[in-house]
Amino acid sequence: MVVLVTGSGGLLGAKLVRELVGRGYEVVAIYRSSKPLVEGDVDFVRLDITDWVRLEDLVLKKKPEVIIHAAAYTDVDGCEIYREKAWRVNVEGTKSIVRVSRVVNAHLVYISTDYIFDGEKGLYREDDIPSPINYYGLTKLVGEELVKSSGLLYTIVRPSAIYGLGGSKKSFAEFVVEQLSSNKKIKAIVDQYVSPTLNTLLAEAVAEIVNLRPLGILHVAGPVLSRYEFATKIARKLDLPVDLIEKAKLDDFRDKWVAKRPRNSSLDTSKARSILRTPFYDIEYALELFSEEWKNRIVSS
Repeated sequence: MVVLVTGSGGLLGAKLVRELVGRGYEVVAIYRSSKPLVEGDVDFVRLDITDWVRLEDLVLKKKPEVIIHAAAYTDVDGCEIYREKAWRVNVEGTKSIVRVSRVVNAHLVYISTDYIFDGEKGLYREDDIPSPINYYGLTKLVGEELVKSSGLLYTIVRPSAIYGLGGSKKSFAEFVVEQLSSNKKIKAIVDQYVSPTLNTLLAEAVAEIVNLRPLGILHVAGPVLSRYEFATKIARKLDLPVDLIEKAKLDDFRDKWVAKRPRNSSLDTSKARSILRTPFYDIEYALELFSEEWKNRIVSS
């Protein structure tokens, strides 16, 4: 079976391509600038997803049964500043993907975000009403609506605070490890809550979704943690100095950020846990995997 993946050079995309290839799928991996280092039989294609004519030609040629749309402009402050780019990538890009998915009647898997919520209550369920407080969240929500109204069979996956190795930019977890390994102090927020999601386990869960094809929206994320709690868990798992992590408040960062951040955008994952076998919600297991990947990277570098 042919599976097409957009954003294959991203934090999730690179892991997802590896996972799908390992499961025996024929993978067509679209990337814009960073080609992932993945072993195996992968058809890599450099392509701007907003170029729907070239995209349609590719889809007609490859005829994927499933299209996973993981490409996005995820810089939250960047989206606030460069709104035209954010709209072009996150909305017009999704519109292109929807259009070409209809051509071959593919099952569409859309990777969304917890930032479609305002963060006023936390532990959001799939049927809670979105209310984004920044432009990034707004563009991703518009993308969701395009998918919902497409007439296609679809699965919308909402993760939170994706972390891990392998992306074109460093995740929060990598930042924590690098700073603490150099005996540098960091600040971590005690009153902002997310559901940190390891990219490796998220990729496994999405690969399960490709197989099972559940319809609708699924929250695939880790447990609710403050940024400070998450940072200390990372430090303890990798035997790094916890005392270098300083507590900070969300208000301390208001002047440093361009875009507003939700105070508590954590996700209720009950529905996804009842469907999927992947233990994406197990933070201890996730950090064990992250620790192993980090140590292997050090050894091989």
